[in-house]
Amino acid sequence: MSPLDIPFPEINPIALQIGPLAVRWYGLAYAAGLIIGWLYIRQLLERQQLWKNETAPLRPDDADELLVWVAAGVILGGRLGHVLFYNPDFYFANPMEIFAIWKGGMAFHGGLLGTGIAMALFARRGGISVWPVMDVVSAAVPIGLFFGRVANFINAEVVGSATKMPWGMVFPGAGTEPRHPAMLYEAALEGIALFLILRYFTHTRLSLRMPGLTTGIFLTVYAVFRVFCELFKIVDYRLLLADYPITKGMVYSVPMLLLGLWFIYGARARAKGTPEEKAA
Repeated sequence: MSPLDIPFPEINPIALQIGPLAVRWYGLAYAAGLIIGWLYIRQLLERQQLWKNETAPLRPDDADELLVWVAAGVILGGRLGHVLFYNPDFYFANPMEIFAIWKGGMAFHGGLLGTGIAMALFARRGGISVWPVMDVVSAAVPIGLFFGRVANFINAEVVGSATKMPWGMVFPGAGTEPRHPAMLYEAALEGIALFLILRYFTHTRLSLRMPGLTTGIFLTVYAVFRVFCELFKIVDYRLLLADYPITKGMVYSVPMLLLGLWFIYGARARAKGTPEEKAA
């Protein structure tokens, strides 16, 4: 390691330990994302002026039950996605490791599918349209993404490619070369930037008045940001084909991009000619 390389900060993955009970930063990060996202959803539902006919489709208290469904979708879908999409050979050879969530290993695309199923079940159970449920959750997802990427950093996972940039970091278990802190790039773009973009559309452009539009914007912008960030983490175990700089994350983001564009088109088509569409 040269004097200019940044060493990985020595972060104890255990935030608090009481006897045999260990609370890890990884779990706290996901809990923070879910709880703050839940509070934000409640805030959106309380602001009636953001919604079509100035009437939110859900009561703020409905966000409490929605949190349980979304949390289940994120955890189950995210873990199964990581197992099946990224490293199936290892987990099939070591099946007990599938349950070791505290060691890290959550796939966003799997979590997205799991959350989608959870939201559909929640909407069906409540007899409401799934569109506003997806919209309000989509507006809050970047909060969870930010904390999730911070958790990746703490666990020194999802590291980037080798780099000579001055902010390159030497990660434990990733050789002696400095690498892109790709997870911090994702925290900035998929977390902070995406949240601000969606906040602009929900509060200034009143996108929540057109069911499906906020979800479409989320899917589209996330896919673009994800593909960009994948350029900085071309590592072998994530390559789809050997010798080609195309990662699995890039490929999995293409359907998201197409689906997002379709959602945007459908939302505007359904709202065509309404006062809300003209205002937007």
